[in-house]
Amino acid sequence: MLNLRHLDFTMLMAFDLLMSELNVSRAAEKMFVTQSAMSQILQRLRQQLEDPLLIRTPGGMKPTERALTLIGPIRALLRNVEQVFSASARFDPAISHERFILAGSDYVEFMVLPRLIERVRRLAPRVQIQVIRCDMDSLEARLQNQEIDLILGFQVLLKLPAHLKWARLFDDTVVCLARRDESAIADEITLEDYLETSQLLITSCDVNAHIMGRWLSKKGLERHTPVVIPNFLSAPYTVAATDLLLSLPRRIAEACVKSSPLKLVEVPFGLPPFDLIMAWHPLRDVDAAHVWLREQILAVSRDIDEGVCKTA
Repeated sequence: MLNLRHLDFTMLMAFDLLMSELNVSRAAEKMFVTQSAMSQILQRLRQQLEDPLLIRTPGGMKPTERALTLIGPIRALLRNVEQVFSASARFDPAISHERFILAGSDYVEFMVLPRLIERVRRLAPRVQIQVIRCDMDSLEARLQNQEIDLILGFQVLLKLPAHLKWARLFDDTVVCLARRDESAIADEITLEDYLETSQLLITSCDVNAHIMGRWLSKKGLERHTPVVIPNFLSAPYTVAATDLLLSLPRRIAEACVKSSPLKLVEVPFGLPPFDLIMAWHPLRDVDAAHVWLREQILAVSRDIDEGVCKTA
């Protein structure tokens, strides 16, 4: 009786090659083993299947009737196994219905998302992209549980565990926005001016609320923030209509200046550039769909960093 515990995948591959080549030496070459090793596998197959399988004749090696009945089923089995193990290695963006969930801030939505969506819609029209807000304390667990695919944020704020994978996208710096008229805030201000000027605080803005807030706190300094709003949507219009000062990333500020009566005011102190990164769990590192998504994000990030108006 056939004992399946003694019949392994290598033996099935050898059987297929032996039936194709009808020659032990050629089958061995195609399987990258020695002729002696292939002869030993053939002997094991004969023992397990209780059949000679290949018979030497004046015209060469010929398969037995039993071998002929096994060729089709064994080749189908090998194809099925190959499909199982190669399924995750294939990703066709043109037909995929993959759904990606990204954790990101207003900054990510403003700077990265429009370009990313344009690119994904062009290359993978059926793929879905969802951006969510996520509590910092739960990010690692949600990555591991595959509730989210990627985190996009400023590295200085994320404080990622060492085992997570990440890649730098581009950097940004801090600048101020003010109303553009002669009676508004001066083009150049001192640190004292900055601290005394009434400012707009955006609680969801990483740079405005967190990076600036931490820097000032370390220096023992405090801003005057009489107006606090939850998101970026109304910020440029509010600044354009008031005497408020707004600290935010330069890349966003430059876009606001183009569409509203605003001007840039350089911050009167030195803050180093801060990197925007994307991070993911090692479990997804070689997943084909995940690799594709990361490549698209890197591509649009290069365009942003180089000042390209539209993705190529």
